Formats: sequence, structure tokens, C-alpha cells
Amino acid sequence: MSGTSSPEAVKKLLENMQGDLRGLSLECRKKFPPVKEAAESGIIKVKTIAARNTDILAALKENSSEVVQPFLMGCGTKEPKITQLCLAAIQRLMSHEVVSEAAAGNIINMLWQLMENSLEELKLLQTVLVLLTTNTVVHDEALSKAIVLCFRLHFTKDNITNNTAAATVRQVVTVVFERVVAEDERYKDTVDQPVAVQGNSNRRSVSTLKPCAKDAYMLFQDLCQLVNADAPYWLVGMTEMTRTFGLELLESVLNDFPQVFLQHQEFSFLLKERVCPLVIKLFSPNIKFRQGSSTSSSPAPVEKPYFPICMRLLRVVSVLIKQFYSLLVTECEIFLSLLVKFLDADKPQWLRAVAVESIHRLCVQPQLLRSFCQSYDMKQHSTKVFRDIVNALGSFIQSLFLVPSTGNTSVMPNQTGGNASGNTGSAQTNPGVLGMGGGATVLPAFEYRGTWIPILNVTVQGSAKATYGTIACLSCFHFFSLEMLDKVEPPTIPEGYAMSVAFHCLLDLVRGITTMIEGELGEAETVSQSTTETTSLPAQSSEQQDLQSVSDQTEKELVSRAVWEEMVNACWCGLLAALSLLLDASTDEAATENILKAELTMAALCGRLGLVTSRDAFITAICKGSLPPHYALTVLNNTTAALSSKSYSIQGQNVQMISPSSESHQQVVAVGQPLALQPQGTVMLTSKNIQCMRTLLNLAHCHGAVLGTSWQLVLATLQHLVWILGLKPGVGGALKPGRAVEGPSTVLTTAVMTDLPVISNILSRLFESSQYLDDVSLHHLINALCSLSLEAMDMAYGNNKEPSLFAVAKLLETGLVNMHRIEILWRPLTGHLLEVCQHPNSRMREWGAEALTSLIKAGLTFSHDPPLSQNQRLQLLLLNPLKELSNISHPDIRIKQLECVLQILQSQGDSLGPGWPLVLGVMGAIRSDQGESLIRTAFQCLQLVVTDFLPTMPCTCLQIVVEVAGSFGLHNQELNISLTSIGLLWNISDYFFQRGEIIEKELNKEEAVLQKQAEEKGVMLNRPFHPAPPFDCLWLCLYAKLGELCVDPRPAVRKSAGQTLFSTIGAHGTLLQHSTWHTVIWKVLFHLLDRVRESSTTADKEKIESGGGNILIHHSRDTAEKQWAETWVLTLAGVARIFNTRRYLLQPLGDFSQAWDVLLDHIQSAALSKNNEVSLAALKSFQEILQIVSPVRDSEKPDTPPAINVSVPVVVGTTTATSLGRSFMRTDSIGERIGRYNGSEPPVITDEIEDLNLWWAAWNSWYRIGSESTRPPITCDKLTFIPSQPFLTALIQIFPALYQHIKTGFSMDDLQKLGVILHGAVSVPISSDASPFILPSYTEAVLTSLQEAVLTALDVLQKAICVGSESMQIMYPAIFDQLLAFVEFSCKPPQYGQLETKHIANAKYNQIQLFAPAEWVALNYVPFAERSLEVVVDLYQKTACHKAVVTEKVLQNIIKTLRIPLSLKYSCPSESTWKLAVSSLLKVLSIGLPVARQHASSGKFDSMWPELANTFEDFLFTKSTPPDNLSIQEFQKNESIDVEVVQLISTEILPYANFIPKEFVGQIMTMLNKGSIHSQSSSFTEAEIDIRMREEFSKVCFETLLQFSFSNKVTTPQEGYISRMALSVLLKRSQDVLHRYIEDERLSGKCPLPRQQVTEIIFVLKAVSTLIDSLKKTQPENVDANTWAQVIALYPTLVECITCSSSEVCSALKEALVPFKDFMHPPASKRGLPIEKIRKKIPSKSEYLP
Repeated sequence: MSGTSSPEAVKKLLENMQGDLRGLSLECRKKFPPVKEAAESGIIKVKTIAARNTDILAALKENSSEVVQPFLMGCGTKEPKITQLCLAAIQRLMSHEVVSEAAAGNIINMLWQLMENSLEELKLLQTVLVLLTTNTVVHDEALSKAIVLCFRLHFTKDNITNNTAAATVRQVVTVVFERVVAEDERYKDTVDQPVAVQGNSNRRSVSTLKPCAKDAYMLFQDLCQLVNADAPYWLVGMTEMTRTFGLELLESVLNDFPQVFLQHQEFSFLLKERVCPLVIKLFSPNIKFRQGSSTSSSPAPVEKPYFPICMRLLRVVSVLIKQFYSLLVTECEIFLSLLVKFLDADKPQWLRAVAVESIHRLCVQPQLLRSFCQSYDMKQHSTKVFRDIVNALGSFIQSLFLVPSTGNTSVMPNQTGGNASGNTGSAQTNPGVLGMGGGATVLPAFEYRGTWIPILNVTVQGSAKATYGTIACLSCFHFFSLEMLDKVEPPTIPEGYAMSVAFHCLLDLVRGITTMIEGELGEAETVSQSTTETTSLPAQSSEQQDLQSVSDQTEKELVSRAVWEEMVNACWCGLLAALSLLLDASTDEAATENILKAELTMAALCGRLGLVTSRDAFITAICKGSLPPHYALTVLNNTTAALSSKSYSIQGQNVQMISPSSESHQQVVAVGQPLALQPQGTVMLTSKNIQCMRTLLNLAHCHGAVLGTSWQLVLATLQHLVWILGLKPGVGGALKPGRAVEGPSTVLTTAVMTDLPVISNILSRLFESSQYLDDVSLHHLINALCSLSLEAMDMAYGNNKEPSLFAVAKLLETGLVNMHRIEILWRPLTGHLLEVCQHPNSRMREWGAEALTSLIKAGLTFSHDPPLSQNQRLQLLLLNPLKELSNISHPDIRIKQLECVLQILQSQGDSLGPGWPLVLGVMGAIRSDQGESLIRTAFQCLQLVVTDFLPTMPCTCLQIVVEVAGSFGLHNQELNISLTSIGLLWNISDYFFQRGEIIEKELNKEEAVLQKQAEEKGVMLNRPFHPAPPFDCLWLCLYAKLGELCVDPRPAVRKSAGQTLFSTIGAHGTLLQHSTWHTVIWKVLFHLLDRVRESSTTADKEKIESGGGNILIHHSRDTAEKQWAETWVLTLAGVARIFNTRRYLLQPLGDFSQAWDVLLDHIQSAALSKNNEVSLAALKSFQEILQIVSPVRDSEKPDTPPAINVSVPVVVGTTTATSLGRSFMRTDSIGERIGRYNGSEPPVITDEIEDLNLWWAAWNSWYRIGSESTRPPITCDKLTFIPSQPFLTALIQIFPALYQHIKTGFSMDDLQKLGVILHGAVSVPISSDASPFILPSYTEAVLTSLQEAVLTALDVLQKAICVGSESMQIMYPAIFDQLLAFVEFSCKPPQYGQLETKHIANAKYNQIQLFAPAEWVALNYVPFAERSLEVVVDLYQKTACHKAVVTEKVLQNIIKTLRIPLSLKYSCPSESTWKLAVSSLLKVLSIGLPVARQHASSGKFDSMWPELANTFEDFLFTKSTPPDNLSIQEFQKNESIDVEVVQLISTEILPYANFIPKEFVGQIMTMLNKGSIHSQSSSFTEAEIDIRMREEFSKVCFETLLQFSFSNKVTTPQEGYISRMALSVLLKRSQDVLHRYIEDERLSGKCPLPRQQVTEIIFVLKAVSTLIDSLKKTQPENVDANTWAQVIALYPTLVECITCSSSEVCSALKEALVPFKDFMHPPASKRGLPIEKIRKKIPSKSEYLP
């Protein structure tokens, strides 16, 4: 307005007006003077108004009638030029709004006249338009007249006018209604009371309406009348009218001004009463018409639908439904039903096309569809309009495929772009190929069972710009459908157009509904959330109100939900049928994508609304699309069967779900094997299958939360697709393209190859997104995967084909991403995986285990909230499946389990806490039969635990560690593991030792808790070794485990375990409470000894060829018996050592003496076992326990080196006992613990009596061992067991130590027992195998260690007797007897029972015949006997005067014993023997004879003298001949010994003849006499003869004889007689020998005499010279005169011998003659008798003869 009212504009207006008036006056000057005058007066009028008024425009308007009058008059002239000028001027006035109502009326009347005269028609229309648009002054009749004017111009013959008028009419109608809108806007604040609309059709009952509204009402009413071919009420003067134009106007009004009809009841009334009936009436020909019933082409509007009207009617209907649905519910139901009918196959194609477009207009308005649903579908007896629409669309689409298009030729776009018309057949020959410069591009199209329908890119009114992405467009059709207002005949419908629109309808429908419902759902959810939040806050004041609003809210939500559900329920069947068909028929990727998107959104929506059936149906459709046609997948087929039974009816005709057609025109992108038990051939996947698969993945990924039970369908399908594509699970469960080896059946194109990683990635993301699912959805997913997996397991039974691992892999993936809430899914997940782990198919199992272990590891490493360390329940929950795996026997599973344990230990070992028992249980569950690698892995875990994790685990688990370690020791698969596990037990014991106090404290705390719980429950606390404190129990468990290992079948294990057990007890035993030692001794050690003894005695004696592999076994270990022997040895030694080193702990225990007896019993049975090794070791143990001093002194370490490595004892702070100044031995260094046994409590020194009892028990054992082992066998076969020398040595060596403790009570009986054992021991022969080791060589005179031991034993005894009491000294004789018995061995080796022994020189060593039985060799007893003899001599020297020795005739026994070797002399086994015997005899006699003389009167020695005489006799005149090889020097030495004996006789015996029995003296004399004349030995050589005559001996005998004869005063005549007679005999015999020699010499002549004779003569000559020497030395008064006479009488005979030829005889003769010089004296009578007298005195021969 400001533009026309500004001063400049007004000024210009005035100027223009004046100009126009001037122009008019000029034009009319001649022809039309009245006009000219009017014009001029008008100029004046204008000037006057301008001058007089300030508001010029208002004044002009007031006077407008006058101002306009000249122009109206000008128009009345009908002159074109004037008319144009006037109309222009009028228009200018109008545009400045200076025309009053009256003036306007005049103008319209003037225009009417012009119209009737057909003048300036276009200018008229322009003027009307300007008049009506610039202001609102035209009302009522004037307005109606103006409108009629325009209508009438519309129906002129002139085309331009016609069209312009039509446009003007449209604009005018719009203007009329715009005025109503403006008017309403002006009056909107004043509220009028609504007046009830009258039910009649009186056209004037509009008094309540305001002016503009009234005009509009009248106009609209008349339009209805005109369309209905009735007379108008208001538009008076209408001459003609077309329905098409009328309908167009109605449509535009309804479309553009809906608010007018909705706000004014009068208008609403018009709609109901006029418009709707009119539309229904006009539709009737369309409804009745059936295509093909009438073929006449004559226009029969009633009979045949008329395209322009029909099309416009549908547009009106669309507007009515869109804008006024709420007013016209019932009418809309009719319209919608009509629309649906128009889709019927028997309607003309164009009608169906237009109807489908109309429906499309509805489909893009979801709120409208919602209203339909609420108003019809949800009402009880109403038509199900919404359902029918959707179903109709479905049927329509089906009909397009099933019914060949009649009446329309298939239009194919070809190269020239023209229409190639022809029959359907020709069109189908090459469907959809668009040639472009030689190449061929496939048109987007649907193809089904031979029907090919292209997809056109349709742009239809109301459609979303891009419904679901863009549809690939090759040709766009804008010229069809409701927009073709200029067409009278129905146009040719391009092929595919209807299909394309229908397709869009479906897509838009789905998009609209889903968008709307999901939006509302979202709002509802947010509102409900906020309300819950508010209600949860305590607000007393507004509580009531809140609750109210909440309940309103829920009610509203329930109503909405009911509508949503109804909508979905109404449409899903139809949608699904149509979409499935289209999906199957689609050959275009984009179209397929859109269809799938629609199915996906519907599935998701159904899911959100909880409509399971429909959800599953859509999902099934997508699933089926993903798989090859007719693929046998039970899940899907079942679902489909259920759905196809739901056929639905559309107006009486049944429409079935269409199954996909098998003939696919899709590009095959993959060929693979179906996942089935018996796969028949291969299946092909097309690109469309892959596209569907992606949709399926998308669905699952984005809408997993609403899938619920459909997960089963989705996952089953994915599993099959994955299988066909050959994807295999990799680490973490992600699927990767498999290897080519899966078989030649899988063929993938490059297109798919590049797609696979993407698909695999999406698959993984799908399961990753499960972390955003709520718990219930997650459980659905897990359940679905589990049941899939169960199917796969069933399929994999009984064959070794590759199983489908999809489900297992995805269970793993799902578990991994849901760690934050693992508790809720752990049990079903792991429960199922455990089942998988038991499957017979190894691949399946392997993956089950992989998944399970990965989950456990991930669960333990995940940072839970609260952390696992504070959530023990969760930790145990996570570890439990690991333990469950132990129940599965498959080794591959167990390997996985153990590897998992190993990794858990490496990563989580420090934080396992209460999970330790489970983890240890897993290791301990491995059995021996489960294979080496399994045991090795388990053991590796255990090693890791022991080396790294003992300090981190609860102390209560230590016992489990011990048990597990022990169980590995018992595994018999791998020796090294068993041995190493024993090492671990040692390490564990070390750990216990180092952290003893901490462990003890913690265990005691735990014990207290358990004790309390037990008391509360009223039960006893049950644990092994119960009364002992918990820490001690731990040790006892350790000992017990080692004890079990000590009786393992394998020797190496036994050995190692034994060493460890005793080392442990030795090293750490002091940590135990004192009372616990009782258990250690009885339950551990003795129990072990019993078992070992039993096993050893029953062990097999069969030879073991090799020790496994190629290991050769040493012969000392080649039977089980020998191997057990080693164990027995070790065990016994260990127990003995503990008894020794820990006696100060054991003795105070109450039953030490019983324990001692048991130990001795074990030692005894071992010592008497028929195994040298065991028996010897038993004695060593015996030795060890006998060296016990309580407590042990460092200086008294056992002589025997320990058999096992015990940690070397150290003396800790020498704690002195009160009575013993000795330091305690400690093997631990924990000073405080010593406090138990020292300081205030000195060690308990048990009383003497008890101690003695122990020693006597030991003596009894010793005696039993000795007597049993040395008793000779009764029968002697090759297998007789003979105790070994080392054994016997050891046995005897024990005695001295033992004796020290029992000497006070040692009686004669005991000595007898001892003697038997000693004698027996020495008598035992040795095996020829062993002899080289025991006897270095039989020529050496060495004592064996046994013999030394025996002598030592006797030595100890005699020393003890020596210092002992009188009562002990009576034992001397017994000792002498024992020793003398040994002396006899020198000549008479002892017999050992019936055993045949050989001399050592003759024994065969069996080195060559390894397995021949050994021979038994008698020892060389000579050295032993000789040593014994020396001992006898020593002892006798000390004890000769002892009463017992005198009384018991010891001397006689000694002589008697010595007589044996002395009489044998050269026949003795050893030359040294008789020599020693002689020297010993001399020594003994030198001491013994004085004693004997002393006791001469008592007669105690009477029997000794004859024995002595015989001994001398036997020795000096031995029957044995000296050996041939005896050298001269040796002989001389031997002779000197004889001489010594004679000298002894001369010094010790003969001088004391008074005290000696006469018989004895007589025997001696006879002997000397015999000795003085020895006959020669016949075997001497010539050279030796003079030496071998024992001249020296003879000489000494002779001298002694003489000395004894002459030196003493003869006391008795008898004595003198003996000596005289002896000399006479000697001399007479010499005389005879000489005579005979002279005689023989003379007779023999030159021949030499026999050797013996020569020797004899030489001897005689020597004897003569000796005699003369002796006589000279003797006192002269002692020599009888007769003797001298006999000597001198020899001289002549000697002289006669001078002639002899033998030089030897000559030299002897010289010696004999020389002494005679002393007889050569000058004769002197005074000095002596004359020679004659002397001769007279020599007796004659006869005198000597008796």
C-alpha cells in the first residue's frame, strides 16, 4: 500500500488521471461529445478534490463514481481505441484502490456489456482480475456477475481467450477463498457462537457467514451444482460449463483452502452434502465397467469410463481424503473402497494406473494411513480399508506378472528411442537390453516366469524425492497419470509404469509407517523414562498428580501401541507377499536394495512392537533371499509353511504367497557346497543372494535387540552362507576366507573375493554389537547360537567331515565382547561349549576348547567392576569350566586346557587367590594313561606354580600343591617328570621351611575359622593327620606323598623320593611340634619301611633285559628284586639316620622303646634278606644307630659315609645339657625353634635302665642276625645263599661298639654265643667272583677285613676283661679257646657245612662265563691263624699267672694246638706257620714253664708234660720231607730253629729236672740222643751233603746231652747210667761205621762207594770231633775214664781211613784227627796212669752190650 499512497505516487496518479481524461476528451471530441464533456468535467473534479483534501486518495474513493463515469461512458462507445484507453485508466484507478463499491458495480456492468458484445475480451479479463485482486469492494451479485463473465469468456471459440479465461477463473476462485482466509484472520479474536447448520439445502441459509465467506460459500455451492449439471443458485447467467473444468476448480479449492472447510460448518456441510454424493455419482461408470465386456468405442459416458473425468475425480478424491478425512470418515471409506476396486485386473489399464497413483498419494501420508487404521480396521464391523489397500497393491503387482497385459503392447525403449510395438512374445525375445554403441546395458527390470517388466523412474506428485536411494533411471516418464489434464483419450501407458508406481507405493508405505511408528515409539520411550525418573523422586505434594499423569501416559501409550500393532498386522501379509515376489523378480541391484531395505525396516518394526509372527516372516523372506533357491534349510521351511497357510482374501479372491521362481537371471558369483549331512552336488550364490546376506547382517547388526527368537533364523542362514562361501573361523572367532583346500567345490568370483573380507568384517561387527543388546536379547542370541551349534554337532556325529564351526566361533566372539556382564551369560555359554568339547569330531572339539579357553583367559584379564580380586564368586565362576574340562577324556582338549592354565598362570598367576584350588585341581586331574605330552604340559604348569607362585597363593592351597606334585611323581609315562616332581617337592619343602612362620600363622587362622564352622554344624573337623597342628599336617602330607613315591614301581623314582624324604625330614624336621614326631615315626617312616620290605620280599627275580629304549642295565640291577633291594637299602639307611640324629627328640616320646624294637626288627629282616646289598646296608644302619650318643657329638660322626646327601649339620649356639658337656646338633637355623628343646628344659636323659634295655634289644638282634647268617646251610646246591664278606665284616664290626654298652651284663653265655658267631663268620667261604676283590692275590699273606674284625672283637673283649672285675676274668680261657681254634685253621681250614670249597688257586673266575654259578673258595686262613697265634702269645704273656688260665690248662691247650703245625712242619700250607709256631712255643714256654714248675705240686700241669714232649719229638724229628727246591741258606736257617729248640731244652727244662716228671726227662734225653746221631737224608746232592746232615743240630744235641750228662752232680745212679750208656752207644757205633767204611773202600778198588755210605762216614767223623770238643769243655771229674778210653781207641781206626779216595772224607778226617793232638803228651807216670793201665780200664765190647 505504501507504494501507491506515497505523495509522489498520489501526485503521479493525479497527473495520470488528468492525462487519461484529456486523452479521452481528445478522442471523443468529434464523435462522442457527451463523453468529451464528461471527461473535461472529470478533470475539474479531480483538480478540485486534489486542492480541497489532504487525504486525496480517500476523497477520490468517495467520489469514485463520478471520477469513473467519463471512462465508463468511453467504454460505452464500443470504439476499440477509446475502450482500451478507458479500461487502462479504470485499471489504474483500481490498482490505487480508489474505486468504491458503487463504482465497482458500475464497472462490472460496463464490462458485462463489453463481454456480450465480444469486445476487448482479454482486456476485460485483465480488468476483472485487477478489480477483484486489488481490493475487496466487489461482493455478492457484483462478484457473481464478474465470475460468470469470466466463465462465459472461457467458453468462447477463441483459444487464447478460452485459456486466458480459464486461468482467470481459477485465479478469481482462489481470490474469493483467499478473502475468506483474510477475513477469518481479521476476526479470529472475536468468538462467535456457532450456529447449528441446517440440514436442508436452502441455498440462502448462510446468514451467519460473514460477507467474504458467504461469497465463497455461494461460489462453491454453485460449482457443485454446475458439475452435477444442475442450475447454479448464485452464478446467474452461466450459459455452459464442462464437468472437467468444474472438477478441476473443485479440486483446487479443496486442495488450497482446506482450513475454510474445516473451520466453517457451512462449508463442511457442503462437502458432506454436495461434493461427496457428486463424486460417488460420477464414479459409477468406472465402477460398473469391466474391461472386455464392451468393445464399442462410441463415447457412452455411463457405460464406459471417461478418462478426463475419472482422472479428475480421483484427484478430487485424493484431496478429500488427504484434507478432510476427519470430516468425511464414512465417505472416505467408500472412496477408498472404490480406489481399491479400480485396481482390479478387469479394469482398463489406464484406470488401474491412475488408481495406483492415487493410492501412492495416500501412501506417502503415514498419519492418514494411521487414521484409516483407527477408523476402519480397528472398528468391529467396518471394512478393513488399510488392509485392503495393501493387499490390493500386492494383488495388483502379482496380476501384472501373472496376467499378460491386454490392450497395451509392450513398449520397449530401443536404440532410436522410438516405441517398438509388437506382441508380448516379440518384446520378450531380448528383454531389457539397451544397446549403446555396441555394448549392452541391462535395463533395471523385474522378471518373473517369463514376464519382463522394466522399472521406470517415476516422479509422482507427493512422492518423497528419493524414497530409498535413487532408482537407476534410464527413461523418465512425467507425462502420465493424474497430471494429464489436457488429455481426453487415455494415453498409452508405458510398460512398467504401473509396476513402478505400485513398487513406489510399497516402498513409501513401508517408509512412512515405519518412520511414523518408530518416531512415536521413541517419544513414548523417552516420556516413559522421564516419568519413571520423576516418580522415583519423593515429592509428597505433587505425588498424586504425578501418579495421575503416569497412568494417563500409560493409557495413551497403550492406545497408541494398539494402533501401531493393528497397522502392522493389517499390512504385513500383503507387503510381504508383494515384496517377496518383487525381490524374487528384481534384476536390478538398486531395486533389490530398496526391497530389502523395506523388508528390513518392517522386520525391525515388528520386532520393536513384539509382533513375533510378522517379524519372523520378514526375516524368513530375507533369509530365503540370501540362500540359493530351494535350499534345504529346515528352520526357514517351517516358518514359510506356517506363513503360507495364512493366505488372505482380497475382495473374495485368494492370493497365495508366491514361492520364489527357480529360474534366476542373476549373475552367479559363488559356487559352494551346501551345509548338509549328505551334500548333493554344489549350490550357486548370486549377487542378489550376497545382497540379501548383507541386508540380513545389517538387520542383525542394527536391530539385534528386537530379534528375539528370530536370531535362530538369522544365524542359521548366516551359518549356511558362511559355509557356502567357505569362510572359516580364525582367532577370537572372527571368520576369514578359508583355504583353497576346502575342496574344488568352492568357486568364488573376484567380485565376491573382494567382498568377503567386508562380509567377514560385518559379521564380526554384528557380534561385537551384541554388547549393546539388553540382557534378554543377549540371551536370545546365545540360545540361538547354542541351538545352531547343537545342530552342527548332530551333523558332525559319526563322520570326519569338516564341521560347521560358525556357531562356536560366534559364541566365542559374543562372549568376548560381553565381558562386562559375563555373569549373565557365562553358564549357558560355557555349559554348551563344554558339550562341544566332548564331541567325537576333533575339529569341533578343538574349536569348542579354543572358544572356552579364550573366554576364560579373556574373563580373567578383563578389568571387571568390582575387580576380580574383590569378587571371588565371579572368579570361581570363570575358572569353573576350566575344571569341568578335566572330566573330558580327549587328550587334545586336555592339552588346550593345560595350555590355558599355563597362560593364565603366566598372565594372572599373582591374582588367582581363591581360584588356586581349581587351577591346581586341573593339573592334578591328569592321569597316567593320558599321554606324555599332556602330562608334560600339566607338569610345566606345576613347575611354574612351584617356582613363581607359592608365595602368592593362600596357604590353604599348599597342601593341594603337595598332592598335585606327588601325583606327578606317580605318573609312569615319563620318568624325568616323576623325578623332577620329586625335586619340586624338595623345593616346596624348602619354601615351607623359609616361610614357616607366615604359613603357620595363616594356617592357624584358617584352622580357627574351620573349627568354628565345624562346631556350629556339630561335626568333627575332618582333615588328614588331624590332631597335629595345621602346619605340621602340611609337612606330614608332604612326607606322606614322598613316602608313596618311595614305593613307586620305578627304581629311579623310589631312589629320588627316598633321598628327598630323608633329606627333608633331616633338614626341616625340627620345625615340627614335638608330638608330631610320633606320627612321623609310626605313620610315615615305619609305614614306609613295611611297604618297602613287603615289596622287596615279593619282588620278581626275572631278569630285565633293558631299561627301556636302548639303555643297558647293570647286572647289579637287572631284576626287580635287585632294584627293590636298592630302595630297601636307602629307606632303612634314612630311617636309621633319623633315629640317630633326632634321638634327642624321639627318646622323650612315650613309645621310643617300641619304636626301637620295630626298627631293630626291620634291620634284622633286612640283614637276613638273601641279598648282599640289603643285608650289608642293614648292618650299616645298625652301626649307625649304635653310634648314637644323645645328643650326637660332632666328633662322633658315623664312620660309614652317608648314602644320601643330607644337609650338613651345624652346631647352633652350643646349648649345653646339664649332665652332658656336649653341644646339640641342629640342622636348622631358626634359633627360636631350638627353644623347644633347650634353655630352660634340658634334654631329657632317659634313665640307665631304659637305655640298657635298648642296648640289650640291639644285642639280641645282633645275635639273631649273626647266628642266622653264619649258620651253615643244610643242603648245598648251586643256589645256596652264602653271606658276603663285607656283610660278615660289618656284622662283626658292630660288636665292639655294641659291647661298650652291654659289657656290664655280658656273661659267659653271651661269650659262647659270640664265639659261635665269630667262628661261623670266619668259616664262610667266598665266591670265586668276589675273591679277586677281597684277596688281592692268594700268594700274599694278608688278613681280610673280616678276619681283622673278628680279632678286633676278641681284642675288645680281652681288654675289657683285663680291666674288668674278677668275675669277668674267668672268660680268659674261653677267649684262648676261641683264638686257638682260629690258630688251627692254618693247617685245617674250617668246613662250612657240606659246601665244597676249592683252594683259591684252583678256583675259576667267571669273567667269561658271566652267568655260570660261582664256585666257592676257601680263604687263605694262614695269615689269620698266624695273627691269632700272635694274639694268643701276647695274651698268654699277660695272663699266664691268672688263676683261671692256670686252672683251665690254657698252656696245655696252646701246646696241643701248636703241636699240629709243628708236627706238619714242611707239610704246613705255609712255611711261615711252623716257624711262627716254633717261635710262639718258645715264647709261651719261656713264660709258662716257670708257672708250671711253680704249680708242680698241685698237679695242674701234669698232663701238659707228655704233650710238650710229644710236640718236641714231632717237630724235631718231623716225618715231612723238606721241599726239593729248598736252598742251602734256607736249610741252614731251619736248622738254626731246631737248634733254638734244643737250647731251650738245655736252658729251661733240663736244669730244673727235679721239678719235672722223670718220664718227661727220659723222653727228652732219648730225643737228644736221637738228635745227636742223625741218619742222613737220602736225597741230598753230593755238594750239599755235608751241610744237609744238620751237623749243627746234632752238635747242639750232642753238646746238650754231654752237658746234661757231665755238668751236674749226678743225683741218682739212674741219671748217670743214662748219660754213660748214651755215650758208649755213640762211640761204639762210630767205631763200627769207620771199620765198615775201611773194609768197603778196600774192596771197591777204583769204584767210588755209594753216596749214602760216604755221607754217613763224614757225619760220623764230624760227630767224633764234636764229642772230643765237648769232653774237653766238661769238668774232668764228670767224665768217666771208660769214656776217654773209648775215644782214644778210635784213633787207630781213624788213621786207617787215610787211604780213602774221597776228598770229602779226607777233609772230615782231618777235622776229626786234629783234636787228638791234646792226647799227645810225653809219657809221665806221675802225672797219670801208664797207657797200659788206661787200656786195661777200657771195657771190652761185651761190657756195653746189655
